[in-house]
Amino acid sequence: MKKTSAALTALMLSAVLGTASLPLHVPQAQAAAAALSEQDIQQAVNKLHELRVMQGYEDGSLRAETPINRAELAKLLVLTFALQGKAGQGSGFADVTQDDWYYSYAAETAAQNLMPSEDGQFHPGQTVTGTELVQIVSKALSRDAKSVNYWSESFGSADHSVTRGEAAYLLNIARQAIPSADAQITSVRSLNAITLIVTFDAPLTAENELFAKAKEDFAFNDGLALTNLPRLKTGSVATYIVPTSVQKPDTTYTLTYKGKEAGTFTGSAQKLDMTEARQVTGDTFELEALKTNGVVDYGYVISAYSAGRGADAFVLDENNSADGRTYQIISSGQAREVTIAPEGGQPIVARYVPFTQSTDGKQEPKFRLPEGQTLQPGTKYTVTSDWAQMASPTFTAKEIAPLEIAKAEAISETSIAVTLSEDPQDELFSGRSVELTDADGHKLTATYKYSSRKGATGIFDLTQDGKLAKGASYTVVPVGDWAVSSEVGLKA
Repeated sequence: MKKTSAALTALMLSAVLGTASLPLHVPQAQAAAAALSEQDIQQAVNKLHELRVMQGYEDGSLRAETPINRAELAKLLVLTFALQGKAGQGSGFADVTQDDWYYSYAAETAAQNLMPSEDGQFHPGQTVTGTELVQIVSKALSRDAKSVNYWSESFGSADHSVTRGEAAYLLNIARQAIPSADAQITSVRSLNAITLIVTFDAPLTAENELFAKAKEDFAFNDGLALTNLPRLKTGSVATYIVPTSVQKPDTTYTLTYKGKEAGTFTGSAQKLDMTEARQVTGDTFELEALKTNGVVDYGYVISAYSAGRGADAFVLDENNSADGRTYQIISSGQAREVTIAPEGGQPIVARYVPFTQSTDGKQEPKFRLPEGQTLQPGTKYTVTSDWAQMASPTFTAKEIAPLEIAKAEAISETSIAVTLSEDPQDELFSGRSVELTDADGHKLTATYKYSSRKGATGIFDLTQDGKLAKGASYTVVPVGDWAVSSEVGLKA
């Protein structure tokens, strides 16, 4: 682990004693490969001193190269994230008394479960490793650990004690990632025909990220519209992937945010590079995209999904690059449409099947024909789109056996679990329904709960406030031809 020099300690001491602070510029995605420099740490310490978060010892020294202990970190956390006033009576730790200078800080971290200890003691003098620091800051900031880890990679101390200077560096980035209800846009640019990259001066609050609210806040000219909520990029401070309706190439758009003009951009003609179109079921087909071809679904590079994508999640820098490759980003499939034309026939508009664009490690958004229409076996179909281009857009439809419902079980009075005879390996339940009929002929309908599938089993919720009658027996059949069932019964 790189240590700061004695010269740096002197520089930081002057900062603590009152030198004018220097602004710390934090790019929206830290260059993780870059080593942490003395200037990086000096700027961070200066800023935290200016904010009265970090101070020196009684002898006036900063000891930037000294490993930070839990008591010191507790104070920095509470002051950086304004956590004061949430603790109750007592610290919750057996080795902390009211006479200890860190008492109130330990109590605040205990109340918010930020610095737990298995043995009920705080261990104030114990040093903190890089891994521990990342976990603690992630909790305090309510931010994904992958982003916080990315910010800390430049000092590479996962299993070693973090110095006071390094902790200051990470906390100064983290404080800039605190959500703000007053966040304003600093830049906007078009990434492709359906995606914008929008940077704010602070992250949005959870309320302002909600689709209904964001749709009110983001306004465009010339018919352009937001199609789903903005998503914060993993590893960024406040840069968002923003899905839009299809942009008109070379059209100048103005983005207005919360009633104020926030910037202009030119509509992109860049279509997403999809590999091929292929049939999935009798009424559904998919468009494949490959990460090996430099195309990535936004689900792998956004903060909200990073914890659930495991090893598939990664960080793109401010140029949407990683490991020497620049990526195209597929933003939300919500409200997307493509056209599919049978050879010699009339084109058909097919709509995106929700939550199918990136599942089971595959980038294969699915599109479904209008209800009641099916792909005719032996007919050649060609898929076209104003937002995607396909290397192989044509396929010949074939007869595909429907899914088979093997069993159904009640899991509550309003939900049932439906299990297929085999794992579909994708969200083929999406948009589907089943009908339940009791012994007296009374019928209930249940629709698939998006993203609830575990292997071959998916959860279906009863519609129109329907409830299973206690002790009643039902037969379960699919609504439509998407599946078949043979005497599948269910008892409430």
